[in-house]
Amino acid sequence: MSYDDNTYYGHVSPQLDELSSTLMGDALDMLAEGEELGVLLVMHMRAGEVESLRLSDDGADKLLRAARDKVRGTKGCVRYALVYEGAVEVEDGAFADAIILEFGEHGCPSFSAYSLFEGKGQGDEFRWTDPAPAGEEEPLLG
Repeated sequence: MSYDDNTYYGHVSPQLDELSSTLMGDALDMLAEGEELGVLLVMHMRAGEVESLRLSDDGADKLLRAARDKVRGTKGCVRYALVYEGAVEVEDGAFADAIILEFGEHGCPSFSAYSLFEGKGQGDEFRWTDPAPAGEEEPLLG
């Protein structure tokens, strides 16, 4: 299966892997410096350009909904990744801070992943885990 001359492995193309990995790295760097993320969104357009947005100054649910609506409503978007701070249940009802990544591509399932972190704003003392799969998400692109 191919789309825009991309070779897929599974449901994640090399281009989507790069887009989402870069966004996750940028978000982790921001957290290490103590910055508030809001919702970070990147969209790769059919013509090749990448659009980046940082949504903030509202509640987390509204920001996430606005980011997803932006992806759905942007003509020519072929792949996207968005990231935000959240929490993940780790054991016996306890939760840990996490950065959550959602990503998808036109015509394919969308997925999410998370990375636990600690030490926000502590620079070199900031720690995070390798990303772990969090499941399939509602596809935002046709």
